[in-house]
Amino acid sequence: MNKKSEILIVGGGVAGLALATRLGQTMGRLGQARITLIDKSFSHVWKPMLHCFAAGTAQNENDRISFMAQASRHHFEFWPGEVIGLDREKRQAVLGPFHASDGALVLEGRTVNYDALILSIGSCANDFRTPGVAEHCLFIDNLVEANGFNEKFRMELLRAYDGGNELDIAIVGGGATGTQLAAELHKALEIVGLHSFAQTPPSLKVTLLEAGPRILPAFPEAVSEAAKKQLENIKVDVRTSAMVSGADETGFSLKDGTHIPARLRVWAAGVKAPEVTTGFGGLSLSRSGQILVHPTLQSVDDPAIFAVGDCSYIASEPLPPTAQVARQQAHHLARHLPGWLLNQREIPSCVFRNKGAIIALGDYNGWGTLPGGTVFGGGALKGLTARLGHEMLYRQHQIELYGWYRGLMSCLADWIDTLVRPSVRLD
Repeated sequence: MNKKSEILIVGGGVAGLALATRLGQTMGRLGQARITLIDKSFSHVWKPMLHCFAAGTAQNENDRISFMAQASRHHFEFWPGEVIGLDREKRQAVLGPFHASDGALVLEGRTVNYDALILSIGSCANDFRTPGVAEHCLFIDNLVEANGFNEKFRMELLRAYDGGNELDIAIVGGGATGTQLAAELHKALEIVGLHSFAQTPPSLKVTLLEAGPRILPAFPEAVSEAAKKQLENIKVDVRTSAMVSGADETGFSLKDGTHIPARLRVWAAGVKAPEVTTGFGGLSLSRSGQILVHPTLQSVDDPAIFAVGDCSYIASEPLPPTAQVARQQAHHLARHLPGWLLNQREIPSCVFRNKGAIIALGDYNGWGTLPGGTVFGGGALKGLTARLGHEMLYRQHQIELYGWYRGLMSCLADWIDTLVRPSVRLD
């Protein structure tokens, strides 16, 4: 009997979970390969929604997909853990010990064999070693961090209610995450005000700091200007060309000498790969720690190692760290990896097809751009078309992972949930 191919996927984000699901439905179901997914968490969330979890405007269990449940339905295996090193000669991944939330050891460190290793460990904010940021700032790079921020946000709101004080929040980074979080926090406070027992909600001062000349630099300038005006309309203080030089427990210091006071300080600037990539068997990395790959998505050092999504870098054609890129790369490997493993066929280059981008500022406004730069949304319907487009992207993601029936049932469950629960997290 021929030995099954061992496919190891590290990271259950947009690319990792989509790839595991698709390969499970083909090679896993037919018994051609053993597909294993490794992730530090037990559940998947759509990363473009993390700012909603941070603000508390998304809390439904339907927004999280259990890795174990997905694996059992789609013919792959899931194990919790973190890959901390690679033995490329033996084709083994080294997993560190896995601990429970109380620190108790659950799983010893171990090794996992692979014939094909796909790294899809995403990215995180880049503090550029700015003094004080690591010690005094909050990040929202994953669900644990987003929920941690939300806990602090609710506690500070409670403190502000009691003292009648203003709550100062400063966000560094005028990209999609920072701008959407600023809007979502105001939306959350508006909803909280409906449940405040007739007390006047405290005022919320959000300052958005962007080092560049405009926010949303990945979008056309018209969108940047419109988004800035929208944020200013809801009293967000937008400051561009604001280079942060340091952070402490009172706020941020700017290079021009200005001090921005902030009870809560969020760092959402820059993109880099997780530090763990430096321990991956000496693989070549970009300046931001991303794994250098050919257009085939194979490492430039080892054809048995692939990298997709935010943690990969194609030197000949750098791509933005977006869910759209990750999804297309996952689909590419799902089509061509079986032939490479079973029949030694070469993997063709992955060609990214830009389908545009969408951004939604809470319920206030939204814009979308088509590949040619044409902007839609933000008109008479207050950006309804763009905001609906943003929602449809999320539903497409759910249906891709769940299938049509369960995906549509999930949409129905979300709708029912809005009828019986507050639309913002209150506990």
